[in-house]
Amino acid sequence: MMMRILSALALALAACAQPATPEPHPADVTVAPAPAPAAASPTETSMKDNVPAQTQMATFGAGCYWCVEAVLEQLDGVLDVTSGFMGGTVENPTYREVCGGDTGHAEVVQVTFDPKVISYDDLLAWFWRLHDPTTLNRQGADVGTQYRSAIFTHSEAQQKAALASKAAAQKGFRDPIVTEIVPAGPYYQAEGYHQDYYRQNKEQGYCRMVIAPKLGKLGLER
Repeated sequence: MMMRILSALALALAACAQPATPEPHPADVTVAPAPAPAAASPTETSMKDNVPAQTQMATFGAGCYWCVEAVLEQLDGVLDVTSGFMGGTVENPTYREVCGGDTGHAEVVQVTFDPKVISYDDLLAWFWRLHDPTTLNRQGADVGTQYRSAIFTHSEAQQKAALASKAAAQKGFRDPIVTEIVPAGPYYQAEGYHQDYYRQNKEQGYCRMVIAPKLGKLGLER
């Protein structure tokens, strides 16, 4: 009887040690995502399609998009955040292709927001807070051009605001800010299992060790 109890306990501990979901960071880890609806597969999305007139859009790259999404989706006035890719040369890239570093894309989040509740300047302030904009093509252990710091602007007004915000933010950093600020190009939404990743996978190792501490440091819900 004692042997059966010990055997059952060992099996339970082994099961608990396994991650609930695949951990695709870094890029060489094999991902086996659950099937996603066809609409969630990578597609080029217009910046204006299905966006009510009173809302605006912002696009940021600040390392792993799981982290950025988890922060920005908690802000009042942010209506929607999706994870995807921008800034590359290949149409309809997959996550695996982007991780290879050959498509030129950055991992980004596209934010739909209500400017009456949260301004673009407010979003820029959060952008500078939620990552280190002085590390070139790197955020923590995530290394590669896909993790570069970038602001993709959707209008001349956003371009001017981003440049002014960068100059102001530089005063808070000892090292030079390397964030690129360029006009937005085609946006390709990432696979379905990347969307709302933190909320869906809070027990996953990357979420517990990287995202949750970041949210705590920023005073947000974990």
